[in-house]
Amino acid sequence: MAWELKTDRPIYAQLIEQLELRICSGIYPPGARMPSVRDLAQEASVNPNTMQRALASLEEDGLLYSHRTSGRFVTKDVEMIRKTRNKLAQEQVHEFLKKMGELGFEYSEILSIITDLAEELIK
Repeated sequence: MAWELKTDRPIYAQLIEQLELRICSGIYPPGARMPSVRDLAQEASVNPNTMQRALASLEEDGLLYSHRTSGRFVTKDVEMIRKTRNKLAQEQVHEFLKKMGELGFEYSEILSIITDLAEELIK
């Protein structure tokens, strides 16, 4: 999964979101050791201090934990990962509904579009 960083928002916030996504999608599964700050920063093409700040934030939130000599690890708390996954999904749906409202779609039209697309994708 490529790092997709845009200039419209703080890099630090985007790193947090993308790390959460990687954890929730299983790229970094529960209990897995995280790559080093330097490796992650190099992979994302960002300053190591910025990556360190994002990782520290995820650690404060409980999604990561660290062992002094072994590095950082993804939490083994699958419920916390599930809650993070739901939070990310709600943010995406919220943004989608906001844009659909700006385009002038009514509730029933939005549901119809979602239903039609879901049926196409699930076939």
